[in-house]
Amino acid sequence: MKRVSAVAAATVCVLLLCTAAVAAPARHGVRLPPVAGVFDYQLGGSYHPARDVRIVDRDRTSTPAPGRYSICYVNAFQTQADQHRFWTREHPHLLLRRHGKLVQDPGWPGEYLLDTSSAAKRAALLKIVGRWIDGCADKGFDAVEPDNLDSWTRQGVHGAITESDDFAFAALLVHRAHADGLAIAQKNAAEQSRAGRTKAGFDFAIAEECSEYRECDSYTRWYGRHVIEIEYTDNPRSAYTRACRAHAGRFSIILRDRDVVPRGHKGYHFQHC
Repeated sequence: MKRVSAVAAATVCVLLLCTAAVAAPARHGVRLPPVAGVFDYQLGGSYHPARDVRIVDRDRTSTPAPGRYSICYVNAFQTQADQHRFWTREHPHLLLRRHGKLVQDPGWPGEYLLDTSSAAKRAALLKIVGRWIDGCADKGFDAVEPDNLDSWTRQGVHGAITESDDFAFAALLVHRAHADGLAIAQKNAAEQSRAGRTKAGFDFAIAEECSEYRECDSYTRWYGRHVIEIEYTDNPRSAYTRACRAHAGRFSIILRDRDVVPRGHKGYHFQHC
C-alpha cells in the first residue's frame, strides 16, 4: 500500500494551515484516522462518499474509498449470517457450542459465536480471520475494525468463553494488523477500553451509541480524541444532539440509520457534526 510519510503529511498540513486533516502517526508505524474527520459508515453497501467525508468504513468484501482514510470491517468474533455453511462445513470445531448446540447472538439472527476458549482454537481462528486482515491490507485499506469483541457477554454463553479468551484473540488480531501496516480499532465494549488500549494494543476506538448509553468518556480516557462515534436514528434524537453539544470538533460523530443502507435506499440517513 502507498502511504504518505508522517513528515510529508505534516508539511502539507502546515502549508494548508490545517490542524486535523491528516491522519496522525500511531505506534508500530501505522496511521490513525484524521482526528474529528467526517466519517461515513457504509457497511450496508458501498457508495461514493460526500465531498467532505474524510474517513470511510466498508466491509472487507468491498474496496477502499479512493482518496479517503479507509477502514475495513471484519466480523472477527462471530460469523456473518451468510457464512453459516462455510463455518459449519469447513470449521465446525471453531464454533462455540453449549450442550451441543451452537450459540447464536440473539440480537443478530444467523450470527454464531466463534470459540476463542483455548490457545489452539485461537490459533486456528487466526489462520482464517488473519487472512481476511491480510486481504484488507492487500486491497489498500488503512485500518481494520474487528467486530464483536464483547462476544463473551452474549446471552447463552454462560462462561463457555471469557473476557480473557476474547482479549487473547484480540491481541493476536492486533499483532496481525500491525504486521500488515494497518491500524486497528477497538469496537464497542466501552468498559474494557483500558484493557483494549493497554493489553490488546488497539490504536483507536469505534463506539456505537456511546452518547445514548453515556459511556463516551470511557473511550476518550484511553484513546483521547481518536474516537469515532456512531449514533442511530432508531434511538431518541437527543443522544445525537447531546453528542454534538459535548464533542463536536473533538472527535468524529455521525447519525446513521441502523441498517446503514446505501444513499438512495429507503431508510437512508446520514448526518455529522
